[in-house]
Amino acid sequence: MEQETTLEDIKKILARTAEITERNAKLIGDLGNKFGSFTEGMAFPSMEKVLRKQFGMTTITTNYKTEYGPDTLEIDVLGMANGDVNTVVLVEVKSHLKERDIDQLLKNLDRFRRFHPEYNNKKLYGILACVQGSTEVRKKAMDAGLYVASIHDEVFELKTPAYFVPQDFSLNMAA
Repeated sequence: MEQETTLEDIKKILARTAEITERNAKLIGDLGNKFGSFTEGMAFPSMEKVLRKQFGMTTITTNYKTEYGPDTLEIDVLGMANGDVNTVVLVEVKSHLKERDIDQLLKNLDRFRRFHPEYNNKKLYGILACVQGSTEVRKKAMDAGLYVASIHDEVFELKTPAYFVPQDFSLNMAA
């Protein structure tokens, strides 16, 4: 025999559904944060290959962090090379590229020069590595002189159009 559902039963079900929905919303938020960490972890091996093969970097580090007075600079991937290459490359990894990420990397390039005057004689470039990003935002990043790396077949690749001219953000740029 079927049991009849009362108004009180429905209220209990709705209250329980609200609890579950609230808990799931928190879990989804936490998952979003973990996706950012996952994206960075996925990007590191690919970006290391790009930095070595396409830029000639000999020293590559991830999760680079340095302090200068009360200020802290955090960079997802940092590549450096001496000798003929004489270059530093900063890489910021984003799951979804936004315009504010362009500003953040440009600010970090400027801050890197202030934090590390010992590298002022090196060329300085920036790369935004992203899983997703609109064509418009990618173009804005390149217009700002930044490289843009995208994921393809689970690997980040740096593909630049023939017209792209990267900006050297070093202090001793040619006039």
